Amino acid sequence: MQTDLAINAASDPSSPAAHGSAALTRIRLWDLPLRIFHWSLAVAVSTAIVTGEIGASQMALHAKAGMTIIGLLVFRLIWGVIGSTHARFLSFVPSPSTVKSYLKGHWRGVGHNPLGALSVFALLGLLAVQAGTGLFSNDDIDFFGPLFNLVDQAWSNRLTGVHMLLSYFLLALTALHIVAILFYVSFKKDNLIKPMLTGWKEVPSGKSASKVNLVGFVVAVLLALAAVYIVSGANWWQTPPAQAAQPASQSSTW
Repeated sequence: MQTDLAINAASDPSSPAAHGSAALTRIRLWDLPLRIFHWSLAVAVSTAIVTGEIGASQMALHAKAGMTIIGLLVFRLIWGVIGSTHARFLSFVPSPSTVKSYLKGHWRGVGHNPLGALSVFALLGLLAVQAGTGLFSNDDIDFFGPLFNLVDQAWSNRLTGVHMLLSYFLLALTALHIVAILFYVSFKKDNLIKPMLTGWKEVPSGKSASKVNLVGFVVAVLLALAAVYIVSGANWWQTPPAQAAQPASQSSTW
Protein backbone atom coordinates (compact mmCIF):
# COMPACT_ATOMS: atom_id res chain seq x y z
CA MET A 1 0.00 0.00 0.00
CA GLN A 2 2.82 2.42 0.86
CA THR A 3 4.50 1.58 -2.42
CA ASP A 4 1.29 2.36 -4.29
CA LEU A 5 1.02 5.70 -2.54
CA ALA A 6 4.60 6.57 -3.34
CA ILE A 7 4.17 5.70 -7.00
CA ASN A 8 0.96 7.70 -7.16
CA ALA A 9 2.55 10.70 -5.48
CA ALA A 10 5.43 10.68 -7.94
CA SER A 11 3.17 10.37 -10.97
CA ASP A 12 0.49 12.85 -9.90
CA PRO A 13 1.19 15.05 -6.86
CA SER A 14 -2.27 16.59 -7.21
CA SER A 15 -4.02 13.32 -6.33
CA PRO A 16 -5.18 12.56 -2.76
CA ALA A 17 -2.56 9.81 -2.38
CA ALA A 18 0.21 12.30 -3.14
CA HIS A 19 -0.48 13.95 0.20
CA GLY A 20 0.14 10.82 2.21
CA SER A 21 -1.49 11.09 5.59
CA ALA A 22 -2.62 14.68 5.12
CA ALA A 23 -6.15 15.35 6.31
CA LEU A 24 -8.75 14.95 3.59
CA THR A 25 -11.90 17.01 3.24
CA ARG A 26 -15.10 15.35 2.04
CA ILE A 27 -16.87 17.66 -0.36
CA ARG A 28 -19.94 17.56 -2.57
CA LEU A 29 -18.17 17.56 -5.93
CA TRP A 30 -20.82 16.68 -8.54
CA ASP A 31 -24.42 17.80 -8.15
CA LEU A 32 -27.37 15.45 -8.78
CA PRO A 33 -28.47 16.99 -12.12
CA LEU A 34 -24.95 16.62 -13.49
CA ARG A 35 -24.76 12.99 -12.38
CA ILE A 36 -28.14 12.21 -13.95
CA PHE A 37 -26.97 13.90 -17.15
CA HIS A 38 -23.74 11.90 -17.20
CA TRP A 39 -25.31 8.46 -16.87
CA SER A 40 -28.27 9.32 -19.11
CA LEU A 41 -25.85 10.43 -21.81
CA ALA A 42 -23.86 7.20 -21.42
CA VAL A 43 -27.04 5.14 -21.93
CA ALA A 44 -28.25 7.26 -24.86
CA VAL A 45 -24.89 7.18 -26.67
CA SER A 46 -24.54 3.42 -26.13
CA THR A 47 -28.05 2.88 -27.48
CA ALA A 48 -27.37 5.09 -30.50
CA ILE A 49 -24.15 3.27 -31.34
CA VAL A 50 -25.64 -0.22 -31.06
CA THR A 51 -28.85 0.57 -32.93
CA GLY A 52 -26.91 2.46 -35.60
CA GLU A 53 -24.76 -0.59 -36.25
CA ILE A 54 -27.83 -2.84 -36.45
CA GLY A 55 -29.62 -0.35 -38.74
CA ALA A 56 -32.94 -1.02 -40.53
CA SER A 57 -35.16 -2.57 -37.85
CA GLN A 58 -33.68 -0.43 -35.05
CA MET A 59 -33.63 2.97 -36.74
CA ALA A 60 -36.72 4.21 -34.86
CA LEU A 61 -34.99 3.53 -31.54
CA HIS A 62 -31.78 4.96 -32.98
CA ALA A 63 -33.61 8.19 -33.78
CA LYS A 64 -35.09 8.41 -30.29
CA ALA A 65 -31.62 7.95 -28.79
CA GLY A 66 -30.33 10.73 -31.03
CA MET A 67 -33.08 13.12 -29.96
CA THR A 68 -32.38 12.26 -26.33
CA ILE A 69 -28.73 13.15 -26.87
CA ILE A 70 -29.74 16.53 -28.30
CA GLY A 71 -31.91 17.27 -25.27
CA LEU A 72 -29.15 16.24 -22.89
CA LEU A 73 -26.56 18.38 -24.68
CA VAL A 74 -28.80 21.45 -24.51
CA PHE A 75 -29.34 20.82 -20.81
CA ARG A 76 -25.57 20.46 -20.25
CA LEU A 77 -24.86 23.66 -22.13
CA ILE A 78 -27.25 25.57 -19.88
CA TRP A 79 -26.15 23.76 -16.73
CA GLY A 80 -22.55 24.56 -17.61
CA VAL A 81 -23.46 28.21 -17.01
CA ILE A 82 -25.98 28.13 -14.15
CA GLY A 83 -25.19 24.82 -12.45
CA SER A 84 -23.34 24.33 -9.18
CA THR A 85 -19.66 25.27 -8.84
CA HIS A 86 -17.87 22.32 -10.43
CA ALA A 87 -20.51 21.79 -13.14
CA ARG A 88 -19.82 25.23 -14.62
CA PHE A 89 -17.54 25.30 -17.64
CA LEU A 90 -15.62 28.29 -16.30
CA SER A 91 -14.56 26.22 -13.29
CA PHE A 92 -12.59 23.75 -15.40
CA VAL A 93 -11.99 25.27 -18.81
CA PRO A 94 -8.30 24.49 -19.52
CA SER A 95 -5.61 26.94 -20.56
CA PRO A 96 -2.06 26.30 -21.82
CA SER A 97 -0.71 27.23 -18.39
CA THR A 98 -3.00 24.85 -16.46
CA VAL A 99 -2.24 22.01 -18.90
CA LYS A 100 1.48 22.65 -18.49
CA SER A 101 1.11 22.79 -14.72
CA TYR A 102 -0.80 19.50 -14.70
CA LEU A 103 1.78 17.73 -16.87
CA LYS A 104 4.49 18.87 -14.45
CA GLY A 105 2.48 17.56 -11.50
CA HIS A 106 1.82 20.98 -9.97
CA TRP A 107 -1.92 21.22 -10.58
CA ARG A 108 -3.97 21.38 -7.35
CA GLY A 109 -7.48 21.86 -8.65
CA VAL A 110 -10.70 20.07 -7.75
CA GLY A 111 -12.99 18.45 -10.31
CA HIS A 112 -11.94 17.88 -13.92
CA ASN A 113 -8.18 18.12 -14.39
CA PRO A 114 -7.02 20.05 -17.51
CA LEU A 115 -6.63 16.94 -19.69
CA GLY A 116 -9.96 15.58 -18.48
CA ALA A 117 -11.56 18.94 -19.30
CA LEU A 118 -10.20 18.78 -22.85
CA SER A 119 -11.74 15.32 -23.17
CA VAL A 120 -15.10 16.58 -21.89
CA PHE A 121 -15.22 19.47 -24.36
CA ALA A 122 -14.09 17.25 -27.24
CA LEU A 123 -16.76 14.65 -26.48
CA LEU A 124 -19.55 17.21 -26.08
CA GLY A 125 -18.52 18.97 -29.30
CA LEU A 126 -18.33 15.74 -31.26
CA LEU A 127 -21.73 14.61 -30.00
CA ALA A 128 -23.25 17.97 -30.97
CA VAL A 129 -21.99 17.65 -34.55
CA GLN A 130 -22.95 13.98 -34.69
CA ALA A 131 -26.47 14.64 -33.47
CA GLY A 132 -26.82 17.70 -35.69
CA THR A 133 -25.89 15.85 -38.88
CA GLY A 134 -28.22 13.03 -37.89
CA LEU A 135 -31.17 15.41 -38.06
CA PHE A 136 -30.68 15.72 -41.83
CA SER A 137 -29.57 12.17 -42.61
CA ASN A 138 -31.23 9.31 -44.48
CA ASP A 139 -30.49 5.64 -45.04
CA ASP A 140 -31.60 5.55 -48.71
CA ILE A 141 -34.39 3.13 -47.74
CA ASP A 142 -37.07 4.25 -45.32
CA PHE A 143 -35.38 6.37 -42.63
CA PHE A 144 -35.25 10.15 -42.88
CA GLY A 145 -34.05 12.55 -40.21
CA PRO A 146 -36.64 14.97 -38.80
CA LEU A 147 -35.11 17.94 -40.67
CA PHE A 148 -34.54 16.06 -43.93
CA ASN A 149 -36.99 18.32 -45.78
CA LEU A 150 -34.89 21.41 -45.04
CA VAL A 151 -32.10 20.30 -47.40
CA ASP A 152 -31.99 18.66 -50.81
CA GLN A 153 -31.08 15.02 -51.39
CA ALA A 154 -27.46 15.79 -52.26
CA TRP A 155 -26.85 17.71 -49.02
CA SER A 156 -28.62 15.04 -47.00
CA ASN A 157 -26.31 12.42 -48.50
CA ARG A 158 -23.23 14.52 -47.67
CA LEU A 159 -24.36 15.04 -44.09
CA THR A 160 -25.16 11.33 -43.80
CA GLY A 161 -21.61 10.58 -44.90
CA VAL A 162 -20.20 12.94 -42.27
CA HIS A 163 -22.53 11.38 -39.71
CA MET A 164 -21.26 7.89 -40.50
CA LEU A 165 -17.59 8.96 -40.52
CA LEU A 166 -17.85 10.71 -37.17
CA SER A 167 -19.28 7.56 -35.60
CA TYR A 168 -15.77 6.06 -35.74
CA PHE A 169 -14.29 9.09 -33.99
CA LEU A 170 -17.04 8.85 -31.38
CA LEU A 171 -16.19 5.21 -30.73
CA ALA A 172 -12.49 6.06 -30.41
CA LEU A 173 -13.08 8.99 -28.05
CA THR A 174 -15.49 6.97 -25.93
CA ALA A 175 -12.97 4.13 -25.67
CA LEU A 176 -10.23 6.61 -24.70
CA HIS A 177 -12.52 8.07 -22.03
CA ILE A 178 -13.11 4.62 -20.51
CA VAL A 179 -9.41 3.70 -20.65
CA ALA A 180 -8.47 6.97 -18.91
CA ILE A 181 -10.94 6.27 -16.09
CA LEU A 182 -9.60 2.73 -15.64
CA PHE A 183 -6.04 4.08 -15.62
CA TYR A 184 -6.86 6.53 -12.83
CA VAL A 185 -8.65 3.86 -10.80
CA SER A 186 -5.96 1.17 -11.25
CA PHE A 187 -2.69 3.10 -11.32
CA LYS A 188 -3.30 6.47 -9.71
CA LYS A 189 -5.64 5.07 -7.06
CA ASP A 190 -8.08 7.87 -7.77
CA ASN A 191 -11.63 6.53 -8.08
CA LEU A 192 -13.37 8.78 -10.59
CA ILE A 193 -16.45 6.58 -10.81
CA LYS A 194 -17.68 6.73 -7.20
CA PRO A 195 -18.01 10.55 -7.07
CA MET A 196 -20.08 10.45 -10.27
CA LEU A 197 -22.40 8.00 -8.52
CA THR A 198 -22.59 9.54 -5.06
CA GLY A 199 -21.52 13.13 -5.69
CA TRP A 200 -18.99 13.03 -2.83
CA LYS A 201 -15.22 12.94 -2.98
CA GLU A 202 -12.38 13.26 -0.47
CA VAL A 203 -9.79 15.82 -1.51
CA PRO A 204 -6.77 17.42 0.23
CA SER A 205 -8.36 20.82 -0.05
CA GLY A 206 -11.16 22.53 -1.89
CA LYS A 207 -14.57 24.00 -1.39
CA SER A 208 -17.81 22.11 -1.78
CA ALA A 209 -20.00 22.92 -4.75
CA SER A 210 -22.64 25.59 -4.37
CA LYS A 211 -26.21 24.41 -3.88
CA VAL A 212 -28.34 23.49 -6.87
CA ASN A 213 -30.53 26.31 -8.12
CA LEU A 214 -33.94 24.60 -8.36
CA VAL A 215 -35.43 27.33 -10.55
CA GLY A 216 -32.41 27.17 -12.84
CA PHE A 217 -32.73 23.40 -13.05
CA VAL A 218 -36.39 23.62 -14.07
CA VAL A 219 -35.55 26.25 -16.69
CA ALA A 220 -32.72 24.11 -18.08
CA VAL A 221 -35.00 21.06 -18.36
CA LEU A 222 -37.77 23.05 -20.05
CA LEU A 223 -35.35 24.58 -22.56
CA ALA A 224 -33.89 21.15 -23.32
CA LEU A 225 -37.38 19.76 -23.96
CA ALA A 226 -38.21 22.78 -26.11
CA ALA A 227 -35.07 22.22 -28.19
CA VAL A 228 -36.02 18.59 -28.79
CA TYR A 229 -39.53 19.63 -29.82
CA ILE A 230 -38.23 22.26 -32.23
CA VAL A 231 -35.75 19.98 -34.03
CA SER A 232 -38.11 17.00 -34.04
CA GLY A 233 -39.86 18.35 -37.13
CA ALA A 234 -43.49 17.97 -38.23
CA ASN A 235 -42.79 14.85 -40.28
CA TRP A 236 -40.77 12.93 -37.70
CA TRP A 237 -42.42 9.56 -38.38
CA GLN A 238 -43.31 10.23 -42.02
CA THR A 239 -41.26 9.50 -45.13
CA PRO A 240 -40.91 12.76 -47.10
CA PRO A 241 -42.80 12.05 -50.35
CA ALA A 242 -40.97 14.46 -52.65
CA GLN A 243 -37.39 13.64 -51.68
CA ALA A 244 -37.50 9.91 -50.98
CA ALA A 245 -34.19 8.39 -51.99
CA GLN A 246 -33.55 5.38 -54.15
CA PRO A 247 -32.70 2.16 -52.23
CA ALA A 248 -29.02 1.65 -51.48
CA SER A 249 -26.93 -0.80 -49.49
CA GLN A 250 -25.61 1.31 -46.58
CA SER A 251 -27.44 2.73 -43.60
CA SER A 252 -26.97 5.72 -41.37
CA THR A 253 -25.03 5.40 -38.15
CA TRP A 254 -25.19 7.73 -35.16
